[in-house]
Amino acid sequence: MIAPALPADIDAVVLGASAGGVHALSVVLPAVPAAVTASIMIVVHVPRDRPSFLKDVFMRKCALEVREAEDKEPIAPGTVYFAPTNYHLLVEQGPELALSMDDLVHHSRPSIDVLFESAAEVYGPRLLGIILTGANEDGAAGLRAVQAAGGVTVVQSPQTAHSPPMVLAALREIRPDHVLSLEQIAELLGTLKVRTP
Repeated sequence: MIAPALPADIDAVVLGASAGGVHALSVVLPAVPAAVTASIMIVVHVPRDRPSFLKDVFMRKCALEVREAEDKEPIAPGTVYFAPTNYHLLVEQGPELALSMDDLVHHSRPSIDVLFESAAEVYGPRLLGIILTGANEDGAAGLRAVQAAGGVTVVQSPQTAHSPPMVLAALREIRPDHVLSLEQIAELLGTLKVRTP
């Protein structure tokens, strides 16, 4: 099966992953073209008592600029933002990023739900939400918010997930637009709108 193309007006992508997420992102993120105009914001569940290594790992793998998100930072096109350790990552009007030390959600901070729900409020139908492998239920309610706002929803196929509980929770919550393997998600991201020369 060939992955479908995305609508031309996607301005932002939110991804959530937990157990097995680094491998999954290593498959899908390098497929994003260097000239893409969308911004990409990512929550990966990592230990709260250690610095995150995600920016360093993925800046070597991606054609886009990769940053660790900072509070009140304007969201730039063609940039990948990772939530820092032990902070919720939110999208606010502007659009800009915000960091929060609010309570854990699904035993997690950062929480996928928090990112997805806030991004859905700002971007509405111009948002693509993707849930990848993981071991809890974080992200299911967030993906429902993306769908309710008119955004495009994608769930990794459970049989391809290193840890299926998170994608299964999302599939119980909604019927997403697409259920895809990592390779198909990579193909889909390759169809994001790019700058014209």
